[in-house]
Amino acid sequence: MNREVFRRGSWAKSTGLALLAAGVLLAGAAWGGLASMTQASAAQSAAAPAPQIAHPVATGRDSYADVVKVVAPAVVTIQVEGKAAMSPTMFQDDDQLRRFFGDQFDSPRGNQFDSPRGSRGPRSFRQRGLGSGVVVSGDGYILTNHHVVNGADTMTVDFADGRTFKAKLVGSDEASDLAVIKIDAANLHTLALGNSDLAQVGDVVLAVGNPLGVGETVTMGIISAKGRQTDSDQYQDFIQTDAPINQGNSGGALVNLKGELIGINSQILSPSQGNIGLGFAIPVNMARHVMDDLRKDGHVRRAQLGVTIQPMTSDLAQSLGLKEVGGAIVSSVASGSAAEHAGVKRGDVIKSYNGQQVQDINSLRNRVAETAPGSSATMVIVRDGSERNLTVKLDEATSSKSARREGDDASGDKAALGVSVAPLTADMAARAGLQKDARGLVVENVWPDGRAARAGIERGDIIQEVNRQPVQTVDDLRAAIRRTSDRPALLLVHRGERDLFVTVRPS
Repeated sequence: MNREVFRRGSWAKSTGLALLAAGVLLAGAAWGGLASMTQASAAQSAAAPAPQIAHPVATGRDSYADVVKVVAPAVVTIQVEGKAAMSPTMFQDDDQLRRFFGDQFDSPRGNQFDSPRGSRGPRSFRQRGLGSGVVVSGDGYILTNHHVVNGADTMTVDFADGRTFKAKLVGSDEASDLAVIKIDAANLHTLALGNSDLAQVGDVVLAVGNPLGVGETVTMGIISAKGRQTDSDQYQDFIQTDAPINQGNSGGALVNLKGELIGINSQILSPSQGNIGLGFAIPVNMARHVMDDLRKDGHVRRAQLGVTIQPMTSDLAQSLGLKEVGGAIVSSVASGSAAEHAGVKRGDVIKSYNGQQVQDINSLRNRVAETAPGSSATMVIVRDGSERNLTVKLDEATSSKSARREGDDASGDKAALGVSVAPLTADMAARAGLQKDARGLVVENVWPDGRAARAGIERGDIIQEVNRQPVQTVDDLRAAIRRTSDRPALLLVHRGERDLFVTVRPS
């Protein structure tokens, strides 16, 4: 095209014709404009750089593969099967069966229940569950969640390399949602335990487990928060993460980029049971304490102060004349408790415990619980505007919601009812409509295939007497049941607004 324009321009110049016709002028202008555009395009083409050929950087890699290679062999899949108790009201909402995301329940609808038609007692059905676990010792000890193995008759551990082992329960702690199981193996690949106290919000973490049974899966995210609590009745100090976690990840590993275990994945919050970026892991420092106790004793020993505490607010701090909002205010002190012996009084503000600042009531509760019962601890309290140093010798908590099973069943003990209980407090008695000085034991959990369940005892019942004798402690209850091991035991139980007698048959 450029050459054609050049030839026409030369012809017009050589003939010397006067281009007077408007049509010829327009034609010339059009040809001139086209020539200018074409010449500009040619200039741009000449100035454009030649295309570059990209060469990959041989040593560059943005990957967590090296961490995964260290972590993955120590994370296992746990398959369980057993009975699960259901009350008739639970049929209204199957989501109650999935409060924790790790268990994948077979729907009870259409199953053959063990109790006869029309029975109003607890009913049970076969349950199959799936979760994850972390190998913490080379000789076969595995850390997982209590809710993964709770009620299991059989447990199978599957490794990513295809190996499968039968497992037995060493100990389980409902209060922290942790459990330890054991397989008969040696020289296993283990995961190093990190220090969860050093983990910071914003740290990159990996979650490893077997979600929905698809196979071992690794997801990535960050630590979103620390010190979270979702249930005031549990010992919780969760690490919150947005690393995608789904059903089946329960008991799996949350690791840092050093490949160290910093948490055991335990819960999610979600309106749909699917991941929305709100996952919670039990800090490994808490898990270490629970695991050591379960391996040693089969249950967890926790200390207690014997106080009721509530969080400090701005108004409370102002009314007490405090310059800072922090610590925990004591609203009551139990008679004869460790706190009373140490001189703690109602209205005291606990500012520090064993040299660590008390940020909230949950952190204080957890620190006290992790202290060895019978040991001494130091506290700084504020009373009447001035600080005081106290030393307290800690009591042992009377109920830790721990259960142990060795072999087939813990019910080999003739005194075992298949319940977990806690002493009745004045507040509990008041809520139950009893006198504040009432004594008894509150049923916190009922094993579905235990003697108590068969007798119709329910969670929330208050056991006041056994064979017409009052019971106030776990030892009282066990001793009374043991004395009547050859005949039915007569229990006086308070339920709702009435008292009733229940007989428990011999083991």
